[in-house]
Amino acid sequence: MALAVLHRESDADVSRPRDGFVKAYRGMLLARLLDEKFATLYRAGKIQGGVFLGRGQEALSVSAGLALRPGDVFAPLIRDAAGRLAFGESVLDAARTFLGSALGPMRGRDGNIHRGRPREGLLPMISHLGAMISVVNGALLAHRFRKLPATVGLACLGEGATSTGAFHEAMNQAGVEKLPLVVIVANNQYAYSTPTVRQFACRSLLDRAAGYGFAGHAVEANDLAACLQVVGQAVATARGGGGPQFVLANLLRLCGHGEHDDAHYIDPGLKSSPLGRDCLKLAEEHLLRQQWAAAAELETWRGETVKLIEEVIAQVQREPAPDPYHEDWSALSSRNLLEGQA
Repeated sequence: MALAVLHRESDADVSRPRDGFVKAYRGMLLARLLDEKFATLYRAGKIQGGVFLGRGQEALSVSAGLALRPGDVFAPLIRDAAGRLAFGESVLDAARTFLGSALGPMRGRDGNIHRGRPREGLLPMISHLGAMISVVNGALLAHRFRKLPATVGLACLGEGATSTGAFHEAMNQAGVEKLPLVVIVANNQYAYSTPTVRQFACRSLLDRAAGYGFAGHAVEANDLAACLQVVGQAVATARGGGGPQFVLANLLRLCGHGEHDDAHYIDPGLKSSPLGRDCLKLAEEHLLRQQWAAAAELETWRGETVKLIEEVIAQVQREPAPDPYHEDWSALSSRNLLEGQA
């Protein structure tokens, strides 16, 4: 697996079910093991700030990243490591941001969840709470004004964000403008520790889609094949002029809100329900059942992934942190503008 990007790591024909599923699974595996490495470094005091794992959300997230193309706009959230990697973020970028390297995309000057490369369509997160939908809307309107063809914007959020004013305003705008937007709501049953019964009174968040002029889709998000199909179809429909799309993904967060949270509030009944099944293990079972991979092959892929992560972390740990006495503290966008004029 190349260090550069997951999205272009293979020349396999992903239109074939086996190849597409394997690529998605390997993206999930990379995200899971990278998250676990960051959690270990956090507990060892090597990472400042918070670490938020995507455990249980990788199937949904990787499906989003793989459905997009270069030129599209992607607004991931804190649990979307798999989607970021699938869309083009390198393991090196992720590690540099978490470990505060001055060579990273944010130059070591921001928290690890606010990273991105806007010029490449990967937007740094502003907030969890619905704020990124309007940013994607703005990018899509700019694409429309510039007559850029067939681009799609995809914004991720959790079910708690659907209770905010920012969500309502941005959804309303996207519906009125008929933007090629896909909004994915990961309903992981808890907004931090607040259960969904205290978040909304409608039968399902999918009921809200039509009110905003969105086509609605639902998926059980621990099923990788279902995620690839549903998210892929939503993106294709938006790209083809079908207007904004709303994907409600039901899943369970298989960890705390962050590494600081022991998740004691999660209902044990949910953990033992079909919703609580681990999407990575289910994907492995599917690979074995379909005879798309053997157990030894799964172990080889895991070993290759661990080796890649360890090599990258070792490299980044040797890199410098920002030097406050010599750092140019101007905004990165201003610096890029000035460099372009030079």
